[in-house]
Amino acid sequence: MTDDHAPPPAPAEDPAPDQTKDTPFARPAKDPDDPSYHLKRGEQVNLTKLDPTLKLITVGVGWDVIGFENEAPDLDSSVFLLDKTDKTAADTDFIFYNNLKNEDESVRHEGDSRTGAGEGDDESVYMDLMQLPFEVSRVAYVVSIYEAALRNQSFRNVRNCYLRVVNNETKTEIMRFDLDQEFAENPDSTALIVGFLVREGPNWYFEATGKFEPGGLSKIATDYGIIVAR
Repeated sequence: MTDDHAPPPAPAEDPAPDQTKDTPFARPAKDPDDPSYHLKRGEQVNLTKLDPTLKLITVGVGWDVIGFENEAPDLDSSVFLLDKTDKTAADTDFIFYNNLKNEDESVRHEGDSRTGAGEGDDESVYMDLMQLPFEVSRVAYVVSIYEAALRNQSFRNVRNCYLRVVNNETKTEIMRFDLDQEFAENPDSTALIVGFLVREGPNWYFEATGKFEPGGLSKIATDYGIIVAR
């Protein structure tokens, strides 16, 4: 015998985010005080779907250095503005400590930190997604150690490194990619392509790549069409 007045079944949990692309969609953090999406290597997330108001962003990188005998490793964050052929159109599309902005200033590096000391982001890059030239289809984010070979330094002495994307207008962290596992697996490396911001129509995605480059920052720059002085 059935009870016609029995309460309806409890609603199912919210479905997983719509996976509109072949690559995996990141899963939200379980901590309600930490709504940011935490990516792992090989994952991709639609930032526009997470926050449709996203126009002005800051991409921050933070780290700590430990266990060094002499001078602390000097990490640098760099950005490459790439077209559909994965090349830069001009030298100013390589934004780093010696070139702090691109031609139209839609991308601006906020300056070099040489120690990684203190809380929060150690280096950050501001981006106006609405002003970014349409020819730019991907933005590569790189973390490297300055003069690593000369100083005999590597990521072995780096801990708590991350890249995060923040909505400038709401000051809300949208996503984060923690890099400790990558550094633990490749402790002797000195340059890492962290990931890519990808434009597809009105949407912006972030791909967590975590790819090490044995040739360092100069090799990455050369691959992206920058002529590096020797």
